[in-house]
Amino acid sequence: MNAAAISAFIDENCPEMGISARRNFSAWLKALVDGAPMSSNVPSHNLPFQRWYRFKEAFSPLMVAESLNCLGFWPTTCLDCFGGSGTTALTCQFLGIQSTTIEVNPFLADLIEAKLAKYDHQQLVVDYAEVVKKMTSRSATLRTLRYESWPSTMVEPGLKDRWIFPRETFRRILTIREAIDEVENPINQRLLRVLLGSILVDMSNVVISGKGRRYRSNWRASQKSPRDVTDSFMTAFQAALFDISAHGTRATHSYTLLRGDSRVEVDHVGAVDVALFSPPYPNSFDYTDIYNIELWVLGYLKSRADNTELRSSTLRSHVQIHRDMSWEGLDSPKLRKTVAALQKKRDDLWDPHLPDMIGAYFADLVKILESIRGQINRDGAVLMTVGDSRYADVLVDVGDILRELAAGAGYVCEAVTPIRAMKTSAQQGWEASLSEDLVRLRPA
Repeated sequence: MNAAAISAFIDENCPEMGISARRNFSAWLKALVDGAPMSSNVPSHNLPFQRWYRFKEAFSPLMVAESLNCLGFWPTTCLDCFGGSGTTALTCQFLGIQSTTIEVNPFLADLIEAKLAKYDHQQLVVDYAEVVKKMTSRSATLRTLRYESWPSTMVEPGLKDRWIFPRETFRRILTIREAIDEVENPINQRLLRVLLGSILVDMSNVVISGKGRRYRSNWRASQKSPRDVTDSFMTAFQAALFDISAHGTRATHSYTLLRGDSRVEVDHVGAVDVALFSPPYPNSFDYTDIYNIELWVLGYLKSRADNTELRSSTLRSHVQIHRDMSWEGLDSPKLRKTVAALQKKRDDLWDPHLPDMIGAYFADLVKILESIRGQINRDGAVLMTVGDSRYADVLVDVGDILRELAAGAGYVCEAVTPIRAMKTSAQQGWEASLSEDLVRLRPA
């Protein structure tokens, strides 16, 4: 989609936006990759603000705009129960819609708020210059920054001769973190911390892919230096400063961010016209693992107890920790059939708790939908992007199961629309046999 097509799309699908807002939104989207599907976040990686942190799981801002256009009315308020990288909230600002976002991961919550905040350009430059001054005249002491609490593989010499960061490279990272912690302006401090977080994986000996973390090939011969850290942080700041200067004007600067468990926080949301979100998929992957480096190095986690508490606050879509997996009372024949099929193949599953996890996952989604039902306006709608999973050749058809569960949660399911085909795991041949769908619900 080129610039002209983007402008035409906005003119057609965002009729309530003023001329100035349309111009700002169109300018923001010009960096989208031409021809890429709107359902994918790949075209958004180079967008201003979105490029601050490469977030694979998000969807495109055009997907947000297109989904809102399907409502038949233009909303004034929007709820995202799983904020992620903040695409929905940021798009809502450009569209002039008041957004409420919930995010349990504290690093991602800071990332979202950094994108949504309004900045004093001059003060931001002053605060950054002070951080640079301090990071070039200091050298952090690893032990004073709770070095003992981090995973043993974090810094050289690591564990079993493997480490994520070379020792002096890690020292430079912590020196910058110390300087950022001393920034008095909380808005600027948050942004600088996010920008430091955005370079951590690139400065490490690992890459994040698939369902976890692995060491780079030939990592010992290509480890990053303290100078690489300094240069990368400066580059990240320069990009952020440009984005703020060039695209800081939006139709609205208001937003609400709730930090915590969606199963709890939705009850604290006011009236909304539309809920637009994508929950974690029931693929038994705790997405907290993706952000372990940022969470530990930036100080969001200080102990194993902190890590366990964060995992426990996520949707029951994984079995990485042991917790109650009850799900009785859900009225879905397809869910019961799916769980029964998984139970018959329990010996073939890599974890015996997977059948109950599937039931618990849908119990959590129903709880969230019921809470939204109490907040959503009579003529509102819920739009959910969901994805299927497969275990031991048993398909978990999330869209169809939610279709059956909708009535019990107080909704009419208007449609389950396929968006794209997703690949199965490596163990199942990477086949594109799993469906990602948009589920559209209306209050009954």
